[in-house]
Amino acid sequence: MTVGEETVGAIGKGLVILFCAEDGDTDADADFFARKIARMRIFEDGEGRINLSLLDVGGATLVVSQFTLAAQWRKGNRPSLSGAASPQTGRRLYDCFCGQLESEGAVVETGRFGARMEVALINEGPVTIWMNSREG
Repeated sequence: MTVGEETVGAIGKGLVILFCAEDGDTDADADFFARKIARMRIFEDGEGRINLSLLDVGGATLVVSQFTLAAQWRKGNRPSLSGAASPQTGRRLYDCFCGQLESEGAVVETGRFGARMEVALINEGPVTIWMNSREG
């Protein structure tokens, strides 16, 4: 991931996490997602079965702040971002999430919160998961 010409975060095997804090999200939500992501069995084992976690494979995370995921797009043609948390709250929850991931034992690389970043990835495998604090 780069900001301008500077590489600010890079990983090998692991997960690219697009992180968005919405109004009403809490530190408890950030902690829950970090614990869940660290242990979710989404990597292949020796038999090709999706059976290993990020921690099991020694993978890393590249956490990208992405407030535009909160876009409300059904009405009109210009997405509304009013559902995103304020920049101050978003930053606090982003830092909380990254800190909890690290305390779970994950390697965490980040971009620069609020910066215009270029993210490149090689998406290996079939797993892309949407996680939302408002779903059960």
